Amino acid sequence: MTEKTVTTRTLEFSVLDEGNGLLVLLCHGFPETKLSWKNQIPALVGAGYRAVAPDMPGYGASEAPAEVDRYSVIHAVGNLVALLDSLGEQQAVIVGNDWGATIAWQAALMRPDRFRAVAAMSVPMMGQPPVPPTQIFPRTEDAEFYTLYFQEPGVADAEFARDTATTLRKLLFAASGEAGPRAPGDATPNPFGMVDRARGLLSPLPDPGSPPAFVPQADFAAMVEAFERSGFTGGLNYYRNLDRNWQLQQAFAGTRVTVPALFMIGERDPGLAIPGMTDIIAAMPSLVPDLRGSHVLAGAGHWLPLERPDEVTDRLLAFLRDTRG
Repeated sequence: MTEKTVTTRTLEFSVLDEGNGLLVLLCHGFPETKLSWKNQIPALVGAGYRAVAPDMPGYGASEAPAEVDRYSVIHAVGNLVALLDSLGEQQAVIVGNDWGATIAWQAALMRPDRFRAVAAMSVPMMGQPPVPPTQIFPRTEDAEFYTLYFQEPGVADAEFARDTATTLRKLLFAASGEAGPRAPGDATPNPFGMVDRARGLLSPLPDPGSPPAFVPQADFAAMVEAFERSGFTGGLNYYRNLDRNWQLQQAFAGTRVTVPALFMIGERDPGLAIPGMTDIIAAMPSLVPDLRGSHVLAGAGHWLPLERPDEVTDRLLAFLRDTRG
């Protein structure tokens, strides 16, 4: 696949860029890189699309701004609009997983003229809570929800950077379908839960000793190299803008995602264990009136493009055919 650097008016992106036709922009999450889409890119190109997968800002070989506030969703959408311009494209279908899904939803909400359809995985479109998010997440004297643990600059960054390979093995495995069925009380590991402040997030997670089966050894080595170069701070800075996002998004209160949309989530995604998540997913049509499918992928976890490459690709291509017009 062709890897290149694209200089935009906001920052530099490292991207995989293949094919011709309608642009499909593929946005990864945390902790991932553009290689998360390697299984979808050839199929998209073969179906007549141009597939572009960037390292999102702060990851891999893309630029990593030092200022925390440059990782807000407003900045993220602006960066992608600038990327489209530098690629010579007026419109794209935007696809995202994890944080990439959050950004994809917001791109479709804010700029439907540039993002003509959206496919999101693992994170549904959510309405605005009545108060900033950090006031909602649980905390006790000894532990706090993982998104709160990520708020203090340098803390999770240092824990994750101590041994990059171990960090990635643990996070990839614990959030995957391979970790277990996540039935109530079955002790399936959950990296998206409460974090003991003294022990950190990684300590209670099992180390499988090798990458999950859905990540080839060569790809895992490239992933480790990417995070050893970039560190984890850029990815964590997206979490550090949760309250800032809440403030900035008040400008869009009451608006809906009006472009065609697709949603997928893994049956074993730990995000489904977050209280109220199934209700949020069920309520999506009120926020996304042209939602053309909401699918739960059996046995899969949080990393759908890697864990279920064929099913994700098939559903994505069917969605693209349905919305191409």
